[in-house]
Amino acid sequence: MSEIEVPNSPGKFISKWRSEGPVDNSTLATWKDEMNIESWLMIAEAALFLDAAELFEIIKSNLSAAEHATIGLVRRRMLGDNKLEHAIDEAIKIAKNPETRDLKLEGRLRMERGLARFESGDVEGAKEDLEWAELRLKSVAKASRDHDLSLLNRAALLMATNAPLMALNVYSEITRDGDHAHETIAISRLGASRIRASMGHMFDAARHAWNAHSHAIQAYQTNMAIEAGTLFLELSLANIDTDAERMQVQVENAKPRRVEDPEPMLVVNPLDIDGVFDWCFNNLPKSNAGEHRPDLRAMVSIAKNLAKIDYFDDLFSEPDGVEDATLAAMIQVCSDDEEHNRIWGERLSVLTLI
Repeated sequence: MSEIEVPNSPGKFISKWRSEGPVDNSTLATWKDEMNIESWLMIAEAALFLDAAELFEIIKSNLSAAEHATIGLVRRRMLGDNKLEHAIDEAIKIAKNPETRDLKLEGRLRMERGLARFESGDVEGAKEDLEWAELRLKSVAKASRDHDLSLLNRAALLMATNAPLMALNVYSEITRDGDHAHETIAISRLGASRIRASMGHMFDAARHAWNAHSHAIQAYQTNMAIEAGTLFLELSLANIDTDAERMQVQVENAKPRRVEDPEPMLVVNPLDIDGVFDWCFNNLPKSNAGEHRPDLRAMVSIAKNLAKIDYFDDLFSEPDGVEDATLAAMIQVCSDDEEHNRIWGERLSVLTLI
């Protein structure tokens, strides 16, 4: 098995601190430069989330006034404080003050306020803040983590307010050939795939799901890659054709269409079906436990349709390892064998009586 090289990140910085620290602030600055981490704020946030309290106390002195205000908000949210709009307003004032101005953080804080306003029911205020934040971050930090988040949050707000076509337009701004993170591209393409599928645009839906699967793998987001992969398979099952071009070729050849252009037909080569299915199967969690297992439900359903149900012989032989009642019900109807039906019927009874 090939080794995965973990990219430089605040999380890797924390790991280095735990293995080689404690060290002084000067050494920490050297590490930050070597890892090309953009700001101390990113490290401070990671230290909070990963419970590296000693490191957090050391690097606090490296934060600007605006960063101090921002990390204070992060800390309050971690403690369960949801009434943050006034504190966000105060942090925005600091980020706007000519003496302490930080254009990037002002964009991020406006995004934070937009989310807080949405949670409080102020949809129009949320739209205003999220649009403003995205425009600011696009101008000063395009394709950064915060800019990516601003785009995804705008799209999520539009979906929540029943404007899927506008959300689709926002997703289209996250280009695959730009500098956006693979995770951001994967999330956007998952959303775009579902919107396209709801409109009956099956080729575009499958194309987006394929891209989401690919970019999630590159982002080391296994659960998301399985989610996107099973979506691609579900969209493609009725359109398998041995003469079809490979999906990667179809994706690369896809071009924007005019309104009058016909919708492309979805045809998928069985080699692509097998490749995605095998990747998803081989990367499923080792345990079958969990009361909510949509990954296993999807894969069992797909396996039945592809006559690959034997892949799950181990799962079928271990009813006590399944905690998802819906999954147990699906497994029960996968075989006509009386003993299979009896065993899984008993397991389903136990799960539905809990």
